[in-house]
Amino acid sequence: QTFEKLLIANRGEIACRVIKTCKKMGIKTVAIHSDVDANAVHVKMADEAVCVGPAPTSKSYLNMDAIMEVIKKTRAQAVSLNESICCSFVSSLSLQASEGVTFIGPDTHAIQAMGDKIESKLLAKNAKVNTIPGFDGVVKDADEAVKIAREIGYPVMIKASAGGGGKGMRIAWDDEETREGFRFSSQEAASSFGDDRLLIEKFIDNPRHIEIQVCITVLADKHGNALWLNERECSIQRRNQKVVEEAPSTFLDPETRRAMGEQAVALAKAVKYSSAGTVEFLVDSSKNFYFLEMNTRLQVEHPVTECITGLDLVQEMIRVAKGYPLRHKQADIPINGWAVECRVYAEDPYKSFGLPSIGKLSQYQEPLHVPGVRVDSGIQQGSDISIYYDPMISKLITYGSNRAEALKRMEEALDNYVIRGVAHNISLLREVIIHPRFVEGDISTKFLPEVYPDGFKGHKLTDLERRELLATAASLYVAEQLRSQRFLGTPRIPIAKSERSSWELSVHLGDGIYPVAVSKDGSSFSVEVDGMKLNVTSEWNLASPLLSVTIDGTQRTIQRLSRNASGDTGIQFLGTVYKLKILTKVAAELSKYMPEKAAEDTSSILRSPMPGAVVAVSVKPGDTV
Repeated sequence: QTFEKLLIANRGEIACRVIKTCKKMGIKTVAIHSDVDANAVHVKMADEAVCVGPAPTSKSYLNMDAIMEVIKKTRAQAVSLNESICCSFVSSLSLQASEGVTFIGPDTHAIQAMGDKIESKLLAKNAKVNTIPGFDGVVKDADEAVKIAREIGYPVMIKASAGGGGKGMRIAWDDEETREGFRFSSQEAASSFGDDRLLIEKFIDNPRHIEIQVCITVLADKHGNALWLNERECSIQRRNQKVVEEAPSTFLDPETRRAMGEQAVALAKAVKYSSAGTVEFLVDSSKNFYFLEMNTRLQVEHPVTECITGLDLVQEMIRVAKGYPLRHKQADIPINGWAVECRVYAEDPYKSFGLPSIGKLSQYQEPLHVPGVRVDSGIQQGSDISIYYDPMISKLITYGSNRAEALKRMEEALDNYVIRGVAHNISLLREVIIHPRFVEGDISTKFLPEVYPDGFKGHKLTDLERRELLATAASLYVAEQLRSQRFLGTPRIPIAKSERSSWELSVHLGDGIYPVAVSKDGSSFSVEVDGMKLNVTSEWNLASPLLSVTIDGTQRTIQRLSRNASGDTGIQFLGTVYKLKILTKVAAELSKYMPEKAAEDTSSILRSPMPGAVVAVSVKPGDTV
């Protein structure tokens, strides 16, 4: 027995994740929501739901007074909190412990100690945990920042003490960048966390971002049990935020894994930690590892740890909060198979590896029919991706007996994921997991800028892949032409000519125009491209968002995203969306007489690449720019 009713002070996929475990444990759930989230998935899943304010998080999901009122009103016995909620809320909650309200997570001391990067680093040192060389106090101003940076030696990392999620972080390689980094980091830290304190430490060049998942209990009855649940590799990042995670890491050997695990447990015991949490380390190329931070919450990427250990971490957190000892010993924690997680975001990956996109999900279909796939999401078809919250669509997880199998399943899952209405980063995710460097395990936190120094441009087609795409697009065009000629229902007198069996087309792809000849052979098409013949077979279910096509024995899953009467069509092929123009040979010859639409003159326009708010204006009327 644990709790009868649990309030979830969160939203999106993590709220849905907690509700699923609560249902399994027979615990009733209460969801809170903002007014714009009234129809959100987590609201529909919960047994009860209460609106706590308008859209901005500070007035709803972080509105402590409103949440405390809901706890009293619904008589919830336990609360699972938003990761950004401050310690004062947990303190207020602990005052209600006598009324039977329990926080699912560590106590205020652990949250406060580990939430402050300066204090957590000092605690880690005292617990004999390896730490990154640096200045352990608060940096007062830009001049002091430069002085400290020179003493440590460039490059340095400037960090927000109360920060997380990549916010308030800057790398500086010289004095000028240190001054600029201090200014920007303190501004960002103040706006994001209400705390502009900064610290400076040595930047570990070419690091791998390794995490140890810690699930321990140190409760009032002094059980004192502690476990480390193996590592997660989180080196694929953009703007210091993780994009792809996997467990275990290809880089660690058993000795390093054990040493990191033991230090993680030592730190957790030092702060009397009692819940599931994550200790993050940076590991250099010589397998020296350094403490980065401890996250006192259930991490976004916890599913990969669950996959290889078989544990339900939410269930363990609830049991620990109720006072039960852990059911497992360290020797019981296995590494079974391999798991990979891709964070699917409503972002345009062609802009700085991902700038947020907003809109309504006009069509949405998760690839749950693919074996070994798990999707943690908090949205559904018709959901809005708004400016108010994180643009994450879901966490896509694949599991296999080994890394190769997990990656192959991820490739298939990404091809079968249907997301329409917003831009998304599936093309980037697919390119990362098939890249030779990633497949070989040669990765670091610099992976994206090193592999794509000029920015991400999508999949670069080989000659064979280009022919496959042209043949598929031409076959799709002909299949649609044939469908439009059929009469359904009442038989009619055939006044039209008998079906054609061959077509001569012109397909425009990128900068090239390609003549393509198509001939029908039963349900298959024989397509000639570049003087080579390809056989294209499919069921040609043109109403389905997914189309399985076999080209000379190679199976591909494609999606046709758009088409119009003038021959323009958009096809998602190998993860990337390609724009093609398909015309008959005659129409192509006549199209040269059509006037071209003039491109918009944007020379006098300053256009934001994403939704945002103006936070600073550095000029005034009359200034020369």
